[in-house]
Amino acid sequence: MRLQHLAIGARFEYEGQVYVKTGPLTASAEQGGQRMIPRYADLKPLDVEASPTAGEGGGRVREDDVRVRAAFNHFCSKLRPLLTPEQGEVFDEAAAEFCRKLR
Repeated sequence: MRLQHLAIGARFEYEGQVYVKTGPLTASAEQGGQRMIPRYADLKPLDVEASPTAGEGGGRVREDDVRVRAAFNHFCSKLRPLLTPEQGEVFDEAAAEFCRKLR
């Protein structure tokens, strides 16, 4: 999948690291720091689906939704490393449900 197919705030893996999309060509690493991601890069989406298509909500994501998703993904990236594996599984399920309810 290409970066342009992901919504801002979407988590993905690239070159063995997990990132959150923050702009059209930029992403924040979960370990910290910003990086430009090439348009040709092949990415592995993690827990957020690709941007909606024209048949699903008109193909536009409301700015508020984007900001909420980005803030929530940042929160998750800070909290997740502090959890035990069992707590992490429950947290991941709850986070996925939260993201589904934003749609």
